Amino acid sequence: MSVNQQIPDYDLDELLVVTAPEQLRSLADPLRATLLELLLERAATVGEMAQAVDRPKSSVAYHVNMLVNAGLLRVVRTRRVRAIEERYYGRVARTLYVGVLNRPEDKQVVAAVNGLAEATAESAAAHAADELRCTLVHARIPIEEVRNFWAQVQELARRFAQIPRAGDQVYGFVAGLYPTDAPTLPDRASEDGPGPSSPHGPAS
Repeated sequence: MSVNQQIPDYDLDELLVVTAPEQLRSLADPLRATLLELLLERAATVGEMAQAVDRPKSSVAYHVNMLVNAGLLRVVRTRRVRAIEERYYGRVARTLYVGVLNRPEDKQVVAAVNGLAEATAESAAAHAADELRCTLVHARIPIEEVRNFWAQVQELARRFAQIPRAGDQVYGFVAGLYPTDAPTLPDRASEDGPGPSSPHGPAS
């Protein structure tokens, strides 16, 4: 018997560039961000999402409707149970990319969408239990290489999100790329110029 390994179990675009104010406000809400994350696993009804986040069904329905109106969620299939039609919701795209912003208020909203800050709080227990896998590296590279490298990171994140679900533990994967004030070495001296002198004079 063949098993469908598609993650999630519905068709969706690979990328959506998010620029509309209502979309940005939707992403800034922690509960709505969690609902979007859940639907990377599979399509779900409002009742299933409410059970997963331990919130009233009416509250989750309100947030789902906001995401639908913002163009971030859609009904991907329906099922009739008795006389009621159940709606299964899914994301419109696997990756939601915040695009170029012009209005100051939009930038303020995006400032609240900090996955690194969320991961810091979320990973505290794993750090205390010595179960945190983490790496931090600094590199002085041109902006073109930043864009190229980030595209590779996004592809890795997509691969992580598509691993078939199993086991009892949910793992988080976070990646960040940001400018810093970390120190850097000066540019290497030209090899055509005089090299550094030895304190002991020329070697014999």
